[in-house]
Amino acid sequence: MMTDPIADMFTRIRNANTKRKKTVTMPASLLKFGIAKVLKEEGYIADCAVVEAKPVSNLVLTMKYGEYGEHVITSIERISKPGRRVYTKSTEIKPVLRGMGIQVISTPKGVLSDRGARQAKLGGEILGKVS
Repeated sequence: MMTDPIADMFTRIRNANTKRKKTVTMPASLLKFGIAKVLKEEGYIADCAVVEAKPVSNLVLTMKYGEYGEHVITSIERISKPGRRVYTKSTEIKPVLRGMGIQVISTPKGVLSDRGARQAKLGGEILGKVS
């Protein structure tokens, strides 16, 4: 049984990025799809889609690389973990790498990037950091 599906998602993305895979497949959930949408909107992945399957639906992410094959995602890490949840107010959200990275935040209005959460004046749980 998997205790932290978000950490598993980040690990699959990190591994696929290291091996320069075109796509990554994982079990789908609404939270994972929300994270994937944020990564797509911020330009870290090319596309995301849910593929219906019989036992469980799959989330398929299309990875994105630079013109010469360089990595778009240099690091992706989990911040809030099942044993230690990390929450923040909208006024305390700090930029990652002076705006060159993002934090993925679960807010009452859904999953947002740190820029979106600051703009909407929403705090929440910091799920992870991507740069």
